Amino acid sequence: MDIKSGSNNEKGPVRCAIYTRKSTEEGLEQEFNSLHAQRESAKAYIQAHRGEGWLVLPDYYDDGGFSGGNTERPALQRLLTDVEAGKVDAIIVYKVDRLARNIADFARLVELLDRHDVAFISVTQHFNTGDSMGRLTLNILMTFAQFEREVIGERIRDKIALSKQKGKFTGGRVPTGYTLKDHRLVIHPKEAAGIQMLFQEYAQTGSLAEACRRTNRAGYRTKKVVFESGKTSGGGPFTGKAAWHIVRNRIYLGETPHKGQWYLGEHPAIIDQGLWAEVEVRHKEDLTKRKKKSRQYGQGSFLNGLVYGSDGVLLASKTTYKTDDKGNRRKKYRYFISAVVNTEGYQAAPLPPVAATELEDVVLNCLGEMLRAPEYCHQVQRLLQAEGCNPAQLKDGSVFNTLSDIGQIWELLFPEEQRRLFHLLVERVTVGKDFLAILYKANGLASVLAEVEAGKQQQESLPCP
Repeated sequence: MDIKSGSNNEKGPVRCAIYTRKSTEEGLEQEFNSLHAQRESAKAYIQAHRGEGWLVLPDYYDDGGFSGGNTERPALQRLLTDVEAGKVDAIIVYKVDRLARNIADFARLVELLDRHDVAFISVTQHFNTGDSMGRLTLNILMTFAQFEREVIGERIRDKIALSKQKGKFTGGRVPTGYTLKDHRLVIHPKEAAGIQMLFQEYAQTGSLAEACRRTNRAGYRTKKVVFESGKTSGGGPFTGKAAWHIVRNRIYLGETPHKGQWYLGEHPAIIDQGLWAEVEVRHKEDLTKRKKKSRQYGQGSFLNGLVYGSDGVLLASKTTYKTDDKGNRRKKYRYFISAVVNTEGYQAAPLPPVAATELEDVVLNCLGEMLRAPEYCHQVQRLLQAEGCNPAQLKDGSVFNTLSDIGQIWELLFPEEQRRLFHLLVERVTVGKDFLAILYKANGLASVLAEVEAGKQQQESLPCP
């Protein structure tokens, strides 16, 4: 039977797959929901064509709680897999927009169905995909479906904007100091006391790190959030990064943000205007100092973000200066300290400050010694070949030779080139009171080797003088 023309032939039964979709999960828990209603309508339509050999496939292709704005839906993907496997002759839906609400997506789906000679049928919108008029009708329907989707999106955005301008909380993560009650932010007494102390200490000391330490010693913590997956976030001491965002968040003034603008909110303020103004002065001073340091003293150590203590906590790069009797800076000292210092102080850190210059020299020397070690070069050769990440043009033994060559000339390389190779080769550096461990990455080695091989091929392609 040719389902597109409706004429009988000897092809046998027409296997009809029913696809259903609902954008939200609301009502799906009911005994008879929207997906059931769509399927029953499709089954009745198929039954009406039973004399033409139509039959319902037993598989359920139901996408409950998935938008039609894209095709990343589990049941739809399973249906398309069955179409490509030749298990389906026709797809039956209640309405066209159940399959897709985007013209581009729908065009790709129809093209896929045509390649596999699979018909597409809507129960409530009669058309024939086998002729030009049917396709025109289908495209008109899809145009209106996409228009409806875009209009709904605009209405939702307008509603959110209006709600924000009226000061309403429209969702998102509840900030520390507040809790959610009846869709409104209300003050959480203990958390709000911690926020007030953080602002007060920052205004008094001018040091955000010191403000965090004092607030943490007083027993205050950030809000703990438990996600549906079971993972948690927050609930720990205040850190410099978190505090930096907190002291700039005008939500604590009782305001609500929307697209860069702030509006008077329905929720009560935790910080008054006077304290906010004091903190704003401190914040501007900090910004000025940071910009000045950045211009005068560069971006710090190339080890930034890669050095960890034995406890697994990141070591941050810090800079201090020795001054003369007149207060002029004479000497610069760079060192790494544990991030624990920002929250608990130096005494709680697992190791004392580590001199940055000495650490950088030791790490680069270790890298050079490693590259010169024959046993290491052989080991890398075997590892890359076993994992299949050996660069394409490198032949057996060339990995060993390339690494050996780099190791031999390591000390002759410019510091910038050593640092570049370091970032390609090193995953992280762990520092303890009596040990240093460097974790290397195989994919970085593959990149270096491929780069060297490409350079060799370029040289070989040059004409002989």
